[in-house]
Amino acid sequence: MAENNFFIDSDKLSKEALERKHKLETDPFSRTDHMKYMEGMEQIDSGIRDRVLEEMKNYDYNSFTAQDVKRALAQETCSVMDFKALLSPAAAPFLEEMAARAKIETSKHFGNTVYLFTPLYIANYCENYCIYCGFNCYNDIHRKKLTTEEIEHEMKIIADSGIEEILMLTGESRAASDVTYIGEACKLARKYFRNVGLEVYPMNTDEYRYLHECGADYVTVFQETYDSDKYETLHLLGHKRIYPYRFDAQERAILGGMRGVAGSALLGLSDFRKDALASALHIYFLQRKYPYVEYSLSCPRLRPIVNNDKINPQDVHEKELCQILCAYRIFLPYVGITVSTREQKHFRDGIVKIAATKISAGVSTGIGDHESKYEGKELDDTGDEQFEISDGRSFDDVYSDMEQEGLQPVCNDYVYV
Repeated sequence: MAENNFFIDSDKLSKEALERKHKLETDPFSRTDHMKYMEGMEQIDSGIRDRVLEEMKNYDYNSFTAQDVKRALAQETCSVMDFKALLSPAAAPFLEEMAARAKIETSKHFGNTVYLFTPLYIANYCENYCIYCGFNCYNDIHRKKLTTEEIEHEMKIIADSGIEEILMLTGESRAASDVTYIGEACKLARKYFRNVGLEVYPMNTDEYRYLHECGADYVTVFQETYDSDKYETLHLLGHKRIYPYRFDAQERAILGGMRGVAGSALLGLSDFRKDALASALHIYFLQRKYPYVEYSLSCPRLRPIVNNDKINPQDVHEKELCQILCAYRIFLPYVGITVSTREQKHFRDGIVKIAATKISAGVSTGIGDHESKYEGKELDDTGDEQFEISDGRSFDDVYSDMEQEGLQPVCNDYVYV
C-alpha cells in the first residue's frame, strides 16, 4: 500500500505517521472495512470459511464433560465433536492418555522420524500495522532487504550446515518485496535446497503459480486469529487487515499448484481453544476438498518483540499447548505438525516424541545475520528480528539431540522425478 511508504523506509517515524498511528488506534471509523476486499484481491468461491466460522461460533467448550473426553479417546476415528471434547478444559486431566494416543498415531503414520528445516528472512519491510508483530510498519526497527547476492550468500552458509529445506520469509510489503523479487529468491533456493517453502504476504492464484514455477513447493499463511471481530482490533492497516482474503490464501496456493500448504492461529491473541479448533478445521476441510495436497499445522504462541516487552502468551501455557498438539494429532493423523523455536528446548525435545513431526534448527528471525549466527562473524548491516526465539541451537546440535532422544532426524523426504 503506497500510503505507508513514507514511513517504512525511515528509522524514525514522522509526526504525520505518529498522528496516523494514534488515529488508527483510537478511532475505529478511520480504518477500512476488514471484511471488504481491496482492489486487485482475487475472490474465490469457497464455502470453507463459512463452515469453519460456524463451527467456531457454536463451540461451547465448557459444555464438555470427562465422559465426553473418555468417549473421544475410545473412538478409533476422531470426529469433529470428539476433537472439540479433546480441546476442552474437561480434557486437561486426561493429558497423559491423550499423549499416549497421539504417540501411537504419530508412530503409525510418520515412524520414528523428525524433519528438520530452517527459516531465512530476506526482508523485514512491512506495510501492515499489526499491533503484536515486530515487523509492523509503525515499529521503530532497522529495516533491511537482502540483495540477490546477499540472499545467495545466506543460502550457501545454511546449505553448508547440512540443511536441505528452507522456509523463506519477508515482511508483508509488495512495494519492497514484490512477487518477482520473491520468485528470484525461489530460483536461488532451488540451487541449494531440496524443499523450498514461503511465508510471505497472501497472493492471488496466478502469483502462486508463478512462484511454484520458480521453485516454491509449499506456502505457509497464519490467520493469526480466526475471531474476525478480534482480528479487526489487531490489524489496523494494510492488506493484512482484510480477513477473508487472508483466510482463503491456502486454497489459492493450492489452485496455483503448490504441493503443500500450512497454517494456524497465533495462540494467545484471542480465545486459544476456539482458535485451535478453527485452525484444525481449516486444514480438515481443505484436506477433504483437495486430498492430494500435503498439509501441515503449526502452533506458534506470542513472543516478545522489539520495542514491546509486554507481549506474551495469554493463558496458553505449556500444558495447554501440549493438549492442543495431542488433540491435533488424534484428529488429523496424517497432517504434519511443526513446532518452532518460539518454544524452549525441553518442550520441543519432548513433543517430537509425542505429536510433532517437524522442527526448525539454526534459526534466526533477523535479516542477513546467518553468518554471525553460524560462524561468529561480526556484521554491521543486519535487519532487526521479528520476535525473540527461545531455542537457539544450531542444526548440528538439534540433529545430535534428536538422535540422543532415539529419533531419526530427516533432512529431506521428497524425490523429484
